[in-house]
Amino acid sequence: MDPHEAYSELIRRTRDLSYLASTSSLLGWDEQTFMPEGGAFHRSAQMGLLAGLHHERATDPKLGELLAVVESSDLVAEPTSPAAVNARELRRSYNRRVRLPRTLVEDLARTTSLAQPEWVAARTTCDFVRFRPWLEKIIQLKRDESACLATETPIAGKPAEAHSSHKKAPAPAPPARSPYDPLLDDYEPGANSQELATLFHALRSELVPLVATISERCRRLNHGGASTGSNQPPGGARSAILTRFFPRARQQVFGEAAAAAAGFDFKRGRLDVTAHPFCSGIGTGDCRITTRYDEHNFSDAFFGILHEVGHGLYEQGLDPEHYGTPMGEAVSLGIHESQSRLWENAVARSRPFWTYWFPMARRIFHEALSDVSLDAFHTAVNHVGPSLIRVQADELTYNLHIIVRFELEQALLSGDLAVADLPAAWNQKYEEVLGLKPGNDAEGCLQDIHWSAGLIGYFPTYTLGNLYAAQLFAKAETELGGLEEAFAHGDYESLLAWLRQKVHCEGQRRRPAELIEHITGNKPDHRPLIASLKRKYSELYGT
Repeated sequence: MDPHEAYSELIRRTRDLSYLASTSSLLGWDEQTFMPEGGAFHRSAQMGLLAGLHHERATDPKLGELLAVVESSDLVAEPTSPAAVNARELRRSYNRRVRLPRTLVEDLARTTSLAQPEWVAARTTCDFVRFRPWLEKIIQLKRDESACLATETPIAGKPAEAHSSHKKAPAPAPPARSPYDPLLDDYEPGANSQELATLFHALRSELVPLVATISERCRRLNHGGASTGSNQPPGGARSAILTRFFPRARQQVFGEAAAAAAGFDFKRGRLDVTAHPFCSGIGTGDCRITTRYDEHNFSDAFFGILHEVGHGLYEQGLDPEHYGTPMGEAVSLGIHESQSRLWENAVARSRPFWTYWFPMARRIFHEALSDVSLDAFHTAVNHVGPSLIRVQADELTYNLHIIVRFELEQALLSGDLAVADLPAAWNQKYEEVLGLKPGNDAEGCLQDIHWSAGLIGYFPTYTLGNLYAAQLFAKAETELGGLEEAFAHGDYESLLAWLRQKVHCEGQRRRPAELIEHITGNKPDHRPLIASLKRKYSELYGT
């Protein structure tokens, strides 16, 4: 076959697969936003069928044949050309998928579709026992997935026929790495648990003493220590500003205004309400973000919106010409998370950002903020203190929450930790790392949706995103200059344009670590994040 014809056919088939995947994404978004509770079993059947159809097409030997023709041609001579990138990443994806039997793929889709509403119910009632059998099944399925992925690629690209929970498990190759790594590789290509453990250990060793120092200064400021003054609002601690009454409808108006100003295109996206905020890139021209509102917690919805906006901007910034191919898709969840954390923290928690937005906030939330100064509000949104809930954690303590999850899910997958013992293990680690003990399972191991969705290996990408974001923002400041002045005028165009060029339009041209080094000149490193945190909080609370 002519290589150009083979490549065209390969791209056509790949785009068809993207349409199938986007249909599943749309059903998943609906399940978390508008689907009635009674639709869970029907939805699980839909998701299982779509997952099976997608897997059948994605493992069609014809794809392997087309890839072989393209890979042996001059189309891939230039490693960073669209054709070469697409061939490389489609080969990687194909080789992973053909190791997985359709029965496993369908079982995972059905199980996680049913498990997610059970997680919601268990979280609502603080009842881990209700969710336990679902998590046990998911962990076993993910072990099966990891074992399949660790095998040699089947001959001639034919899919495997069974896994341990169904027929006969494929004989695994001698283990060359942790069983966690094949799952991690799905979210962060090229990463492995040993390297992450080393990186996270270095981060933790600097974070723990920094958190202790800054949280103590923050506590003294909040409770009338030497640092109080004219910025202290009457009636309580500065952080309590954010727990006053903020009407939901006004929060929505304010959040949407900030989202639009940052560049989120509401003609190609929408904002809805869910139990756990997320972003779904359905396809070109259709990006859905969600949040949740608490009328006595301003930060929950507002910074949740800006976080998801970062994800949404990445989705809306992907090259539509390459939709449905690796060149038109995000490179990894870590890079995706770098965009959300950059907008949430580096932009939306900065003083220049609130120089522009605080006067509007005072008008919209007059009853809550009429007696609050800009300094007091800015300090409040950057309050530091150990907390139980990850999504409400401050910049300093957030990564400690991730490290706990990283360690626990490795133990669950390996069998070193039984699912039944998860609540106790979770509580113990929170006492060790953050000095807090959850009062119930909703504050503890039931607080995140990820495990109910089968997302084992996902959590480390949050901390990688923080590390990447610090490196990217520092580079943007160096190359662009004047970002603080622009933010103070509500102008984010130069930053967004820089991110579009450096990150979004690159698609999967480079792997995550390679992309960061290409943009910043340095490999992924925890030190820029530590430096930015020290600089920021020393300005807020003194050295």
